[in-house]
Formats: sequence, C-alpha cells, structure tokens
Amino acid sequence: MSLDHTTSTPARAIYDDVARRSAAVVIRAYSTSFAWACRLLAEPVRTHVRNVYALVRIADEVVDDPAAATEAVHRGHLLTVLEEETYQALRTGYSTNLVVHAFAGTARACGIGPELLTPFFASMRADLAVHEHDRASLDTYVYGSAEVVGLMCLRVFLTDPAVRSGYDELAPGARRLGAAFQKVNFLRDLAEDHDDLGRTYFPGLDPEHFTDTHKDALLDDIDADLAAAAAVVPLLPPSSRRAVRAAHGLFAELSRRLRTTPARRIRAERVRVPGPVKARILLGSLLGVGA
Repeated sequence: MSLDHTTSTPARAIYDDVARRSAAVVIRAYSTSFAWACRLLAEPVRTHVRNVYALVRIADEVVDDPAAATEAVHRGHLLTVLEEETYQALRTGYSTNLVVHAFAGTARACGIGPELLTPFFASMRADLAVHEHDRASLDTYVYGSAEVVGLMCLRVFLTDPAVRSGYDELAPGARRLGAAFQKVNFLRDLAEDHDDLGRTYFPGLDPEHFTDTHKDALLDDIDADLAAAAAVVPLLPPSSRRAVRAAHGLFAELSRRLRTTPARRIRAERVRVPGPVKARILLGSLLGVGA
C-alpha cells in the first residue's frame, strides 16, 4: 500500500471525497440555515465553504462544550492538538482527522494560510480564559473568531485567477459581514453565554441589567456593519453572490427582530427567524431579488 500522499490515486480520491462529505455532515447537523444558504453557492465554491465552516464549527465545539466547563486545561489541550493538526495538514495535504483533511485541501487550493488561521485559533483559545472583554480585547476576538472566517471565504470566492485581484477591494466588506454575524450571535445568545458559559462579550454590559438602550446601541453598530457589507455584495462573483446575499438577508432579519424584541425577552430567550421567513429570504436570493 502506497503511503505517498503527494499524488492523486483512486484510493486518495476516495479519502478526499469522504473527508468532504464528513464536513458537509457537520454543517447540516449544526446549522440548517447555513446548510441551505450553501446550496446557493456554485461548485466547487460550495464544497470549499463547507470545509472552512466545518473546521470552525469543530474548534468552536471544543471550547464551548458546557459539559466540560470545569476542564478548561483539557479543552485547551484538545484545541492545541487541533491547531497543530491543521498546520501539519496545510504543509502535507493530509490528515487522519477528516474535517481537518477537508479543510487543508481547501486551504491549499484557495490560498488560506497561517496569517488567517493563527488569529482564529487565538480567539478560540481566548474563550477558555477570558470571561469579560474590554473594547480592545473584543476587537481582537471578533477579528480572529469571525472576520478572518469572512476572509477565508473570500479567498474561496476569488480562487478563480480571473477575479483574484479583487481581494483587497472586497476584504473590508468581508470583515464587516463576519463581524456583524458574530455580534448578532453575541446578542441573541446573551443568556446562554452568561448563564451557561460564564462569558460576557460586550464591554461594560451587565446581562442582569440589560436594557432597551443597551440593545439599540449594539444594534446600531451591527446595522452599520451590515450596511457596509451590503455595499460590496454586488461585486462578488456570481458563484457566491446569491449565497452571501441570502446569509446577509437572514442576519439582517435577525437584527430587525432583535430591534423589536424587548431587552428582557432577549435576556430570557433566543430570538430566531421563523422557517417560512427563512424560506422567503432564501427564495428571494435564489431568484435574484435585489441582485
């Protein structure tokens, strides 16, 4: 049996396919909305984006498992192992971890390197030790946990040499969209993050005294990010534009619903977009509404 992983063989092709399918299973299990939005991506962009988000999801699961809340040292070790496996796979193109293997294939094909992975894993590690943020630490955290994920996806979107030169122009919008997604989730997960995980992300915010004034100020910031991101969506390649528009639409709808939800309810329950509304947004993106 050959151990040479530098050339394409039928056996290796099967392994690559199994890894990609494993990443897709992770996405479907953790986020039905994201899985449906991914369907609006053209191939091979769709598979590459799934591979990116599967690794992100696994890393997030390592640090967020409430059952391991008293074992931060052990979770830190698991995160270090995952990070080292990822760097090794970037170098060799191979991993025994199927999700890492799928990600490495995407990273090597699309130009995703340590400059994006290092801040991502640093933010994941911060969740094990930092329980309250100031403005500087929150900015660093959001960059590593969300903005770089937007930049990874942008690398995927622009893999075609014909459009690759647009990266610098589109990168600020990709970062703002990632930041908006993250901050919306901070707001809608306010209760779970504080009560179950012992974290408060927004500086100076006491969840026990969360008011509509606090909520509106946070949503003003989120809506500014969404507006900046919306301005660059039309500049994306057709292979990704509809899916990004759908994802933007879903989070814009979440922002609107959070805006009309009293702070006391946000503190007590997670605001969601109903299934029929999600379907309408996805259908509108599929049909090119607003494109």
